[in-house]
Amino acid sequence: MGDAVVTVRTSKRERIRTIELANPDRRNAVTPGDLTRLESAISHAERTGDPVVYLAGAGAAFCAGADLETVVSLSDPAGFARHGARVARRIDESDPVVVAGIDGPARGGGVELALACDLRIATPEATFAESGVLHGLFGAWGGTVRLPRIVGEGNALDLSLSGRTIDAQHAHRIGLVSRITDDPFDVAIDLAERPADALRGIKRRVRDRSDVDAQERAEAELFARLHDRHGETISR
Repeated sequence: MGDAVVTVRTSKRERIRTIELANPDRRNAVTPGDLTRLESAISHAERTGDPVVYLAGAGAAFCAGADLETVVSLSDPAGFARHGARVARRIDESDPVVVAGIDGPARGGGVELALACDLRIATPEATFAESGVLHGLFGAWGGTVRLPRIVGEGNALDLSLSGRTIDAQHAHRIGLVSRITDDPFDVAIDLAERPADALRGIKRRVRDRSDVDAQERAEAELFARLHDRHGETISR
């Protein structure tokens, strides 16, 4: 199976860099190659001074998370976890304001990529699940770091321990989703009308927090141990 393609489109009118996860036949499941391209796209948006990045999925899903065929065959699960965590952190710490436009399912790593964004804007059709536990794993791309920070420890444990799916309204009630709208891109357009230096400054101040390296290392190590234990059952 070849890597999916992350296409990058730039809107010349709204000063918005659009990054689209474009593997709709697999609900935009993410491979290591996709993570690398996503990281490069974020870095490019930062270098070119794009004030707003819009992250979306092609077709009827936002992102199904890590590609399960890839996960089953991992020879270095800790490295894969660190790779995903690094890309999520790159989104988190980048200069542009990153808006996740979530239409349809967001699962596992897809939720974690969205958590790294500054705003998560959902359509009424969006659904969310931290589904790693269903495979004997967990969200290792910063999920155990960011999810409790955003929705609170109780809600984070409920979602992560159960693996259950929640709808957009529920996600909004617990703070996982910033807004629900028919067209999330409209929010990106609105933000792009604000002064870029103000957007960047606000993001830096709100995002200023203590180092999470140790937490991400612990995530990666636990993910590797669980992968060794449950890896053969993931695709069943």
